[in-house]
Amino acid sequence: MNFNLTDEQAMIKNVIRDFAEGEVAPGADERDKTGEFPLDVFKKMAKLDLMGLPFPEEYGGGGADTISFAIVVEELSRVCGSTGITYSAHVSLGGAPINLFGTHEQKQKYLTPLCRGEYFGAFGLTEQTAGSDAGGTRTTAVQDGNEWVINGSKCYITNASYAKNLALTAVTDKEKGTNGISSFIVPTDAAGFSVVDNYEKMGLHASNTTELFMEDVRVPEENLLGVRGNGFKQFLATLDGGRIGIGAMAVGIAQGAYEKALAYAQERVQFGQTLSKFQAIQFKLADMAMYVELARNMVYKASWLKDQGRKFTMEAAIAKLYASEICMRVCDQAIQIHGGNGYMHEYQVERFFRDAKLLEIGEGTSEVLRMVISREIGCK
Repeated sequence: MNFNLTDEQAMIKNVIRDFAEGEVAPGADERDKTGEFPLDVFKKMAKLDLMGLPFPEEYGGGGADTISFAIVVEELSRVCGSTGITYSAHVSLGGAPINLFGTHEQKQKYLTPLCRGEYFGAFGLTEQTAGSDAGGTRTTAVQDGNEWVINGSKCYITNASYAKNLALTAVTDKEKGTNGISSFIVPTDAAGFSVVDNYEKMGLHASNTTELFMEDVRVPEENLLGVRGNGFKQFLATLDGGRIGIGAMAVGIAQGAYEKALAYAQERVQFGQTLSKFQAIQFKLADMAMYVELARNMVYKASWLKDQGRKFTMEAAIAKLYASEICMRVCDQAIQIHGGNGYMHEYQVERFFRDAKLLEIGEGTSEVLRMVISREIGCK
């Protein structure tokens, strides 16, 4: 086993660390207050050829591996969770389904502009009645000649306000259950398609979270993504990769909170000495460092398995589950170490705490991930 980063991975880490510190961190608190989407940040990332990092060079991507993608998500999230989730969703939910299941023509038409950063990637799966039970999808697609007519709605969709096209799931054969769900690439400016950005969220204020409404939206037959009836299998595969992104995001937020707690403990004086001299605080920081390191290793393992073309469903679930739960724990203890200051916006750890909670919910709740892991280890 070799735990060293490759030269390319190390270079990407250095570049994105400098970028995150110089371009993302300075405005993170203000974006959290105003909810302003970090569009300028991503325009700069596009110039660095990061928007299609793990996708084939043939379609404008960087041809990098999944570990490199995880590194970028972690470093962005270390200073701003909103930026981290925007990037993660753009790649793992927006671009990945097209890369995995699209035809050459679909990749040229839809993946290439995503890689160039011309617009953002998004993925329409969740509905009010189909969250953890994604097989309960009610959005429908009915074939009418050489077109599909789509009706329904989606909720909690990341990046859709800034997407020109997105993949979404719809029922094409109701009597077939989950084998009757298909995926489609749908233009967001199609007649009858509307994107509504009205959510008031606990955290991740600068990320774009929307509802989608489709009323007799027509798309051509060639916009079917992959094989008819394979939509359920496709989004399960997509979520496997997405969980690596959420795991990396959790590692980044936890790392950022830990660093702020450590710095504060080394400076804050109580009872005549710094907090870091007290064993109670030392043990908290030791646990935080341990949790982050273990979570990062699991994210990297799942990433490596994916890059080797090996099955990684269980490892991605473990990585996402463990990283998201320790992220909440680390952020909680970061506030505790800061004491009253930790409850105040200016010390930032309360932002990290609010941002972290979604990670135990999105792309598979902790409860669903335990179901996935149970199934993978052979529980019936």
